Amino acid sequence: MGPLSESLQRRVPRPLPGGSAYGARSLSVRPLRPPRQLRPWPDSREGLDRLRRRHITATLSNGHLALLADLLKFADLRVDALLSAQLAASYKPDATVYLTALHLLECQPSEAGMVAAHASDLEAAAALGLRPVFIRRPLEWGPGVPPADPPALAGLLEADGLIHLAEALGC
Repeated sequence: MGPLSESLQRRVPRPLPGGSAYGARSLSVRPLRPPRQLRPWPDSREGLDRLRRRHITATLSNGHLALLADLLKFADLRVDALLSAQLAASYKPDATVYLTALHLLECQPSEAGMVAAHASDLEAAAALGLRPVFIRRPLEWGPGVPPADPPALAGLLEADGLIHLAEALGC
């Protein structure tokens, strides 16, 4: 028995003689996990809500679906589709991840954009025909670390945040 199992056993009441620890009710035990809470960028909620008025929005992260659901719920963010590299059984920047997302959304690359603060993500998406959209996040890598420069890509749209992007797209 590993440390997690031993920890769970210490936390779950032992059955009473002649019944369960909770009387006749059954007990289901969910493994303990760290909280999945990450505060969103201040412009995220309003920016996404504005973008959703005119566009289909979706996540496309290397994080797994359960993690993304928890993060979006905590941050009170809404998107139209929750997509993950998990659905492609790979990780970005593998082309399969972007192509799987496009397939699931029934969308051609020329009809989609990839919004990111990471050059490698935008470069991979642009190579497949998605419109690259660079969001400046000066604190993406933490305080004291220089902000990322936008990649030199044809058709690159640059924005200072999601609200700025929504304004640029007429949302």
